[in-house]
Amino acid sequence: MRRVAVAAAVVSAVVAAGCTGGPDDDGRAPESPPTRSAQRVASVLAVKVDNAPTARPHTGLGAADVVYVEQVEGGLSRLLAVYASELPKAVGPVRSVRETDLELLRQFERPTFAFSGAQTKLLPLIDRAPLRAEPPGRTPDAYHRGSDRPAPHNLYLSPHHLIPKAPGRAALTTGFTYGAAPDGGERETTRTVRYPAARFTFTWDESRERYRVAMDGTAAVTTEGQPVAAATVVVQYVRMRQSGYFDSRGSNTPYSETVGSGTAQVLRGGRTYDALWKRPEPSDGTRFTTADGEPVNFAAGQVWVVLVRA
Repeated sequence: MRRVAVAAAVVSAVVAAGCTGGPDDDGRAPESPPTRSAQRVASVLAVKVDNAPTARPHTGLGAADVVYVEQVEGGLSRLLAVYASELPKAVGPVRSVRETDLELLRQFERPTFAFSGAQTKLLPLIDRAPLRAEPPGRTPDAYHRGSDRPAPHNLYLSPHHLIPKAPGRAALTTGFTYGAAPDGGERETTRTVRYPAARFTFTWDESRERYRVAMDGTAAVTTEGQPVAAATVVVQYVRMRQSGYFDSRGSNTPYSETVGSGTAQVLRGGRTYDALWKRPEPSDGTRFTTADGEPVNFAAGQVWVVLVRA
């Protein structure tokens, strides 16, 4: 009881110091996917990453195994980057948590979650979530402010201050399968996904065997000077509804339901494959299959999952 009370007090302090509410506040894996078992697996590191135009270019995004794209207030977007294979020196800019993140992270074994703050009403959900919350108020030495852009778009995480080393592929209990491409598919070298106030374009680069990522019409490049590129892109159609949370301007935070089932399109190798997705329980990973139930394998490398309204 005492530990719970202390944890709640720490996170509450972080909110007061680090949460802003405006609308602009907004993998690599083995071919056989790891699954949970009675044996405890190491924890992934998940980081909530700002994606307002003033937050770009990003730092450390290229090292992520999986990047989830979520719609937030005002039709803008945020990223949830998951690290298991390697840890970069820095990740950011780091921003505040949303309710959708908590459901996404239930698929991992007690993930370490780095974020900059949360709405007060969301604190009880964070306290109850099966994760290790690490905002700046709890581990201040793990964060620093950059001088190249204004706050709040300049908060960066040093991952090694939170976990000593990358947990490895066994921590990626996403349910994804990797291997040879499915039969069929349609040739498609460019795909654009739109939110009300954001858009992402994925363009197949044959020479690099990756999809180059563009955000709002501009090619995405990290602060390390590398193009942001994905081996596999998943456009996952989900039920998107209003949550019980609003920002300071009265805009509602949309909630993307990632537990259940639906349709998706998987982009790999310059081709698009129709798929069905299924995640029966929050603790389960997400399986992507054909209509016949065969797995739709991903290519080895970084995976982007873009959550869009069904």
